[in-house]
Amino acid sequence: MSEKINEEIKDMNESEQATDNAEGNNNTETASAEANAETSAEDAPAEEEKKELTVEEKLAQAEAVIEELKKQALYKQAEFDNFRKRVMKEKAELILNGGSKVITNLLPFIDDLERADKNMEALEDVAAVKEGVALIIDKFLKILAKEGLQKIDAVGKDFDTDFHEAIAMVPGLPEDQKNKVIDCVECGYTLNGNVIRHAKVAVAQ
Repeated sequence: MSEKINEEIKDMNESEQATDNAEGNNNTETASAEANAETSAEDAPAEEEKKELTVEEKLAQAEAVIEELKKQALYKQAEFDNFRKRVMKEKAELILNGGSKVITNLLPFIDDLERADKNMEALEDVAAVKEGVALIIDKFLKILAKEGLQKIDAVGKDFDTDFHEAIAMVPGLPEDQKNKVIDCVECGYTLNGNVIRHAKVAVAQ
């Protein structure tokens, strides 16, 4: 019986020792985890300090961005100035040479007048001269009509200040002619629908 008691005591001691070893291991693991956590906590601020820029570095970055924006603004300004100069040059050339097409079309008319002038010296038939001049004028008006020029109809029309300029008022005419144009002293013209010269007329009063 004594031996049985000794065995039970031995088993109890071994069980207590195993429990103490397990607790020791747990304590060791806990202590290690806590140490690692403390180390990580200590390392985190250090990493954040490394990532965070200093005031000088932030200022340098801002200055670099400002410098780049300045370059872009200067480039856009230069580009706009070149565009404005080009447009002004094209506009000046258009104003200067815009009438070249019309003048080119009028050159045959000048040729006809010069030929008529030479032929008039040898011609004795006034009717032929008159017919020739009428043809030249008709040709001239057709050339200008292609460019949008139209003669304003005046005689027999109601007086209209948009198209006519009254230079004389004629009294004593029938009532049905009142306020109508009875004579055109100087023809008026429109260019592409816009009046470029009013017709100078005499109007029945």
